[in-house]
Amino acid sequence: MTKELVTQILEKLPDQFQLDELIDRLIILEAVEKGRQQYRDGRFRTHAEVKERLKKWLQ
Repeated sequence: MTKELVTQILEKLPDQFQLDELIDRLIILEAVEKGRQQYRDGRFRTHAEVKERLKKWLQ
């Protein structure tokens, strides 16, 4: 995460806000970026692969 991104988030918030709201937004953005990086790195499963793996657990 960059300071620039944090600054952009802060600029979009109203003048008065709850700290939890800021923290929630930062956590969500970090998780999305982590997922995008995993995708770029090829570390993901297709829908079919997930269904197959879950089938073993749900039987």
